[in-house]
Amino acid sequence: MWLIGTDENVRTGRHCVFRMHVHLVFVTKYRHEIFADRHLRRCEKIMRAVCEDFEAELVEFNSENDHINLLVKLPPKVAVSKLVNSLKGVSSRRLRQEFPDLVHHYWRAQRLWSGSYFAGSVGGAPLSVIKQYIEQQNRPLRTGSR
Repeated sequence: MWLIGTDENVRTGRHCVFRMHVHLVFVTKYRHEIFADRHLRRCEKIMRAVCEDFEAELVEFNSENDHINLLVKLPPKVAVSKLVNSLKGVSSRRLRQEFPDLVHHYWRAQRLWSGSYFAGSVGGAPLSVIKQYIEQQNRPLRTGSR
């Protein structure tokens, strides 16, 4: 395929060639400002390990004291919702175990993160360009009957 060798972000699977990135944002429960640098450094390590378990790559991690932003490169076999559930669940559990000072932020449900999250696909051409490319394909004219 023409993409192979032209972009370092293009990966190959057994039956596919792909370049998929997702931007994820996780917000703390009730948007409480709880993170210090030491929490975030550990959170990044935890999330890198979770991504590796999914054969994904945590490309970028940054945050403020009430939310985190992730840029993840992932294969098409990975469901974003499954990755998100694992990232949030594992990080919540491990941070609670390793940082007793965070425990009082877990509230009744024993959750660090809000139940919602943002996920957006990123990279590649803008949607308008992809739409135009598809519209301009030379569709064969139907001749005869089936």
